[in-house]
This record gives sequence, structure tokens and C-alpha cells, in this order.
Amino acid sequence: MNEKKVTSRERVFNLLEGKAVDHLAVMPITMQFAVDAIGKKYDDYATDYKVMVEGQIKVAEEFEFDHVSVISDPAREAADCGAKIIYSEDSPPAIDNSNALLADKSKLASLKIPEPLGGGRMHDRVKGVALFKEKVGKDKIIEGWIEGPCAEAADLRGINTLMTDFYDDPVFVRDLFEFLIEMALGFAKAQIKAGVDVMGLGDAAASLVGPAIYEEFVWPYEKKLIDGVHELGAAVRLHICGDTRAILEGIGELGCEIVDLDYPVPVSEARERMGRGQILLGNLNPVSVVRDSTPEQIYKAIEKCHKEAGGNFIVGAGCEITRDTAAENLRVLTEYALSH
Repeated sequence: MNEKKVTSRERVFNLLEGKAVDHLAVMPITMQFAVDAIGKKYDDYATDYKVMVEGQIKVAEEFEFDHVSVISDPAREAADCGAKIIYSEDSPPAIDNSNALLADKSKLASLKIPEPLGGGRMHDRVKGVALFKEKVGKDKIIEGWIEGPCAEAADLRGINTLMTDFYDDPVFVRDLFEFLIEMALGFAKAQIKAGVDVMGLGDAAASLVGPAIYEEFVWPYEKKLIDGVHELGAAVRLHICGDTRAILEGIGELGCEIVDLDYPVPVSEARERMGRGQILLGNLNPVSVVRDSTPEQIYKAIEKCHKEAGGNFIVGAGCEITRDTAAENLRVLTEYALSH
């Protein structure tokens, strides 16, 4: 009798639940690579959920990835709050940092939390989740995305200004973070209701603060957000770009099911400081390793990550796979996962 083939969705859930898996899961971030795969422009990918879904499914099926994701850019919540966004035909939307929405921090008192289903960019992402659910929900993990408190505060206030706010006006920072957690949980709820299994949480700016500020200001709000997502019924994948070695212990205590490691963070160090139970993803350098190395070198790099992680490991890169990565290079990630 033939055994029933394990789906990607079952594989990842088995891992999350501490059960045996048939082979490693593979979950790299692909955005520009995905839109190039279907011959569209990035502006369409970021503003039309149907294009995003098409690109993600094509790449996931072609390379046998275990997930599809609605990540496209960090500006969705900010845009619906009223921030000025710079749109480019073939690059991700970006925050206009020269005209921060909360340059005048007194505006926070009158700022309204946007409705996730109100027809804006947040709504477009929710529609993407629903379409994923319809098309691949029985097979692939559907990954949602929200911005973490430090990243979103930097988007609305300006990264440099926020860094001085921690010292100059901590009361304002806490008020801002409370607002952002409420907004993020509302956005998460809409995505989870539409079909999200794992909620991606991007908090890139958190890598720029020292351990003291992280512990006092950032960690408590990340924890509140992560606990809230868990209460809504989804697992959490935390993605903090950059060098997070100074805050690894704190990250390990957040309770995230999956923690992404960017390439500056050795997998061995993360494992030592976060414990055996934490699922780690990464940490291949997407440029010097995944794009610029040979398939043999990439395979050895993954092998090193896997060995350092031991168990509880997902194959992936430290950050987004670059759009000019050769298909044969990217395919090595899946080949390694299938054979281990």
C-alpha cells in the first residue's frame, strides 16, 4: 500500500508541533524573484493581490517551497495611516522619510487606526490571503505579514527621530507602540480569518537598538504582539534583518515558533543562546552565497547551517532572495531539504 504523500502544510505543522518530519522544510523569502518569474512589474505585485498570488504560487510550485507569502513591502500599514509612499514601477514601495507622517508627534493623538478591510493596501493583502486559501490552502503554508512595533514606528516617525525618542520622550514611544500593537493585531486578525497559518512579523529596526533599549522598550511590545497573534490562532515567524546577536536571548524568549536569522548571525551562536527548542531559519547570505556561489558551494553552506542548528531547522536565506539569482542556485535549497 502506498503511503499518503505529506503536504507542505502538514510538514511544517508537524515541525511546529514537535513531530517527526519526512524531510526539512524550505521557506525562503521571494518577492522580486517571484514577480520576475511571471514577467510582471513590481508595482503590480505590490498593489494587485492577484499578481502577487500568481507569482508566489508559480515559484512555490516550481521550486517545491513549503509556503506562499503575502510579504511585498513594509509600507502597507503606513500607507493606510496616511503616510507618503514612494511608488516605483519595478521596485518595492518605500516610505518617504523626508515627510514622516508623525514628524510632529502631537499628531499621534488624532491618528486613527485604519480598517484592515477598508479598501486600502492592508485590504489588498487580506484579499491575497483569501486567494491563496482558495488556490493552495490544502497544500502550502499560507504566511501572512505584519510590521513589528519598532519597524512601524520608524516608518511613521522616521528612523533617526525614533532613535532619539527612546531617550528624549519615552512616554511618547510607549504611546506610539501601544497604537501600533492595536493596529497590527487588527491587521493580523483579518489575515488569519482569511486563511493565514503562520504570521510573518517583520521588525527590522529592532536590530539597530542596543540590548538595553530592546529589553526596556521593544521586547515587551513584540511579546504583546506575538502573544496576541497566538491568541488569534496563528503561529509566528519573526524576521529581524541585520545583526541581532546582541538581543538573541530576548528573541529566544518571545515564544515565536520560527525565528529567521540574517547572515551576520552565526547559526551556532543563535542555537546556543536560544536553546534547542527554537526553530531557526536561515542564514545563507542571499547575495554572496545564494546568488554568487556555485551550487556545490551553496549546498555546503546549507549543510553547515543545518549542522550548527541540529534539529528544529528550516532551509532559507538570511533575507530576500535576489531577483537575479539563477534558478539552479535557488533549486539547491530544495534539493538539500528533500535529501535531509
